[in-house]
Amino acid sequence: MHYRRVYIEGGRYFFTVVTEKRRKIFSEDDNVKRLRAAFKTVMQKRPFVIDAAVVLPDHLHFIWTLPEYDSDYSTRWRLIKSAFTKQYPDKFIVQNANRKKKKQQELWQHRGWEHCLRDERDFQQHIDYIHYNPVKHGLVKRATDWQHSSIHRYIKSGMLDKNWGEGAMDFADDIGYE
Repeated sequence: MHYRRVYIEGGRYFFTVVTEKRRKIFSEDDNVKRLRAAFKTVMQKRPFVIDAAVVLPDHLHFIWTLPEYDSDYSTRWRLIKSAFTKQYPDKFIVQNANRKKKKQQELWQHRGWEHCLRDERDFQQHIDYIHYNPVKHGLVKRATDWQHSSIHRYIKSGMLDKNWGEGAMDFADDIGYE
């Protein structure tokens, strides 16, 4: 399969990253802490801005803005996944022959989904999608009830009302399914 990735210096991107076999590894707070530590480590050497984020039990959604003269989100994700995996205490029995040969854990699905955000409207719609995602998956009734979300930062800064996302929300068919 040939994937065509869009690399734009200083670009804004929406990402979906999924755990292998949809394992719910981020149900445990210690694993969320390990993920944050992995991000912090990578961001020190390869900075970028996290505009929005949600960490769900079996997948992640992020929006990043890359530095003005940098388009390399792939290396950042590789380093984040690697740093997290090295700190992850449980090791899975590796079934996949290619992964065995490369001595890789079966922790992350190969590849992720990315979408280069086209404009402010696209950016805002994906932020809303990220913040509403725990409700969409039936994990909480209100977006603000999900602990591992940037919605709390948006409310604290006054960008969103504390009751945002309490009702049903509809998204365009192309939002979140990249």
